[in-house]
Amino acid sequence: MLDEVLSYFLYMYGLLYQAIVPCTNPELLPANTINRQQYLGTWYFVAAVSRREADIEKFRALDNIWFSIEETVNDTLLLKGHMRMGDNCVKQTWTYRIHPEKDELELEGRPQRRNLLWTGKWANCTNCIIFQEVEPPLRETDSEDSLNRLMLYSRQTEVDSTVAPTFLKNSACHNMAASVRLPQAKEFCT
Repeated sequence: MLDEVLSYFLYMYGLLYQAIVPCTNPELLPANTINRQQYLGTWYFVAAVSRREADIEKFRALDNIWFSIEETVNDTLLLKGHMRMGDNCVKQTWTYRIHPEKDELELEGRPQRRNLLWTGKWANCTNCIIFQEVEPPLRETDSEDSLNRLMLYSRQTEVDSTVAPTFLKNSACHNMAASVRLPQAKEFCT
């Protein structure tokens, strides 16, 4: 009985809290209409969040990451990643296509993955961008996406001390409490 009362109280408290302090949502940057030129160039990884630890686990082995984004032909973006893993540098390249009828980017080889861009204002950072990767459930009976993570990137290697905490707080409000921030203790790869 006490469990039921406590459960009901917590449920009502959650509803009241949401009514008073609702979660904010990031602002979408539709890939098919944004000025791509302003997003080309170098971006540094700040943090990643998800509902599940498994979605961000691969970042834990890294010290730092930076990316360069280049536009090639036929509405295609080339993303080159430079990742520091221990004393080693790992480079990887991804190709994204922009379709005139879609707000999201299409990752070559993974057409089922939704790749969305969000403004960094949600993290209190005007020189940041949020990149979201979402994959549908593995089975029709599953109710949760098989991948759903947000990654925060900045134009600078260091950001204001309020940026990451704001990003983590806003993400946690959307049940994305698993998070990772890289130590950036070593030199960035070239």
